[in-house]
Amino acid sequence: MKDYLVKALAYNGFVRAYAVSATETIAEAQRRHETWNTASAALGRAMVGSLLLGSTLKGEDKLTVKIQGNGPAGAIVVDSNGRGDVKGYIKNPQISLPLNPQGKLDVRGAVGDQGIFTVIKDLGLKEPFSGQTPIVSGELGEDFTYYLAVSEQIPSAVGLSVLVETDDSIRAAGGFMLQIMPGASEEIIDAIEKRLGELPRVSTLIDDGQSPEEILATLLPDTTIEVLEKMPVQFHCDCTKEKFATAIITLGADEIQAMIDEDHGAEAVCSFCGNKYHFDETELATLKKEAEA
Repeated sequence: MKDYLVKALAYNGFVRAYAVSATETIAEAQRRHETWNTASAALGRAMVGSLLLGSTLKGEDKLTVKIQGNGPAGAIVVDSNGRGDVKGYIKNPQISLPLNPQGKLDVRGAVGDQGIFTVIKDLGLKEPFSGQTPIVSGELGEDFTYYLAVSEQIPSAVGLSVLVETDDSIRAAGGFMLQIMPGASEEIIDAIEKRLGELPRVSTLIDDGQSPEEILATLLPDTTIEVLEKMPVQFHCDCTKEKFATAIITLGADEIQAMIDEDHGAEAVCSFCGNKYHFDETELATLKKEAEA
């Protein structure tokens, strides 16, 4: 089944509900970065959360999520947009920790339980919108939830889950986001809170073959769910050799000449997707002229 995200309304419009199945998307990131199991779960959860946040934007609008915790994984950076594209990287991809006391991958141990959670939204305006909250959990679902409540003042529940095989490949990945709209009754909130306490992990539901629509039905069994939109999601990096060439020009003529003299060329590697771009001496000489101009 191809990866996709569903946007819906529930409880007569008082709850916005989103669910995404993203197994192949996260598997692509795992293959490109060669992440080990705990790093795979951390990066995967961050990417699923960013897909859910990104789905609230208009098509060309985009956002960046930066998770800078005190754990061994180092910084996690994810870009997503309103079209369902996502890319991300984790500073230290080879992290494999012992299981946590619940017998699950120790994402909190990898990310850390202190640090900064930042969301930068580029909505095509003069200045991007930036919101920042402290890391409150390190499990990441709670951290996305806390960010939405504090920075965007939207009471929400975010569930993120990645199931990793023993060979580090991704078996299942997905998540949900519920947002409570103004005017929702205490009965609605209580019903949702009770249900969240009973719910199995989303990756288990996906592994069992549930679609995003079925996940929402499992999550919200006491209401009619009105599906508004289905959107494909995918790992997509927009890096190009031209973009890296522009970046090299900004280094200045002296730096470019040093590349020519010392290395007789240059290789640029994209942090997000791992693609490599080679520049030979002739190409660097051309870029040097542009830098001088």
